[in-house]
Amino acid sequence: MKIYISFNILIFCLIFITNVFAKNSDSFNEGKNLFLDKKFEESKFFFEKDLVFNPKNSMSYLYLAKIYKKKENIENEENNLKNVLLLDPKNDEAIYMMIILKINQSNYKEARNLIDSFNKVCNSFCSKKNEIEEKFSKLIPENEK
Repeated sequence: MKIYISFNILIFCLIFITNVFAKNSDSFNEGKNLFLDKKFEESKFFFEKDLVFNPKNSMSYLYLAKIYKKKENIENEENNLKNVLLLDPKNDEAIYMMIILKINQSNYKEARNLIDSFNKVCNSFCSKKNEIEEKFSKLIPENEK
């Protein structure tokens, strides 16, 4: 009898855990679909929900950074980009977004370091190299030109 009860509890726990993880991946996909439909506030909710269950999902942080960029909330955009780069240092899209942010903040040193990193890891955003260098050249101090 005890084995039967223990077995039922184990089965229940496995089903419950499976459902939690399934809902978690659904949250990210739902958020991404809403983001693509330009429903940013609604998608933000789903990305945040996804991070509750999976705090290491760098893509949820990346999409949150994109949402905050559209809202012109620089502080939250930067915080989410830092999280992406902490979890996935080779994410070229996040590096690119951070470079643009640092250039807009006139942060020469950090922008240069990020550009160097970007050049080493660029994958899908390599076409943006010229744009970055052009924007960065306007930021270079006169004594370093």
